[in-house]
Amino acid sequence: MEQNTIQFQKGLSLTSFLCQYGTEAQCEQTLKRWRWPQGFVCPVCGHSEHCILNVRNLYQCNTCHHQTSLTSDTIFAHTKLPLTTWFLAMYFLTQQKNGISALELKRHLGVSYPTAWNLKHKLMQVMKETDDRRPLHGVIQLDDVYWGGERHGDKPGRGSPNKVPFVAAVATNLEGHPIAMRMSKVEGFRKAEITKWALKHTDTQAIVVSDGLACFSAVSEVGRRHYSVTTGGGPTSVTLDDFTWVNTMIGNVKNALTGTYHAINGKHLPRYLAEFCYRFNRRFKLEDMLPRLGQAAVRTPPMPFRFLRMAEVH
Repeated sequence: MEQNTIQFQKGLSLTSFLCQYGTEAQCEQTLKRWRWPQGFVCPVCGHSEHCILNVRNLYQCNTCHHQTSLTSDTIFAHTKLPLTTWFLAMYFLTQQKNGISALELKRHLGVSYPTAWNLKHKLMQVMKETDDRRPLHGVIQLDDVYWGGERHGDKPGRGSPNKVPFVAAVATNLEGHPIAMRMSKVEGFRKAEITKWALKHTDTQAIVVSDGLACFSAVSEVGRRHYSVTTGGGPTSVTLDDFTWVNTMIGNVKNALTGTYHAINGKHLPRYLAEFCYRFNRRFKLEDMLPRLGQAAVRTPPMPFRFLRMAEVH
């Protein structure tokens, strides 16, 4: 039987990872190359002439004398962890198909659970912000989804407070093959929410196909081509060709989340969804996924723990 070339690609083996990023010096040189591919550039004045203060491991601009570290103004800022720990975490997050829990990451990295949770959520935030800047294009299959079930005594159905609504979208090419997906939390399935989603996550030339949910008409109101398909509801509605890929990915992501994580706080759900979307969107070349995440991480602003833990993510 012929093997699927994407599914059976080599990826980045642990042996290759350790050869490239196994020491602190290797990680520092790699991070420097990711952050300043053309050589050091002062973040304040833009000049390149500098000196290195070895005592404090700082780069000082010769023009404005601004001092900066290798990790300042990036997602790695103020970290007390060695870079080898960060790189190993990036390896596990990019090479594990079904994700990795903070508890499992704690055991692999040899750190405390809060540290593993903090590190994982920072990297997932990088994934989310990176994909949020790239609107979907082509033919987009769109559907409404809920995470979580009803609790005894609470309001049943869609109004259950334990259910978190999110939009699932899969972009396909002209041959009908899936190219990229986006899963985004919304406040509810209302026109105002879908309008914001469509403006942010779809290209102006995109063609969007959805079921007959009334709020999805907002897609055409913001200038996108939109086709509504009446599904009729029930089990047969998920077998329609118009929604093959979005239904497949909803099932895959829900199964992976349920199998990997003991519980997910609804306010952090967007990061967990973004983790799966990020890997899916870059599945064509697994070995490049870690350096691509690292390059995105050095362009992502610092994120204090209090923000990660308390802030509502959308």
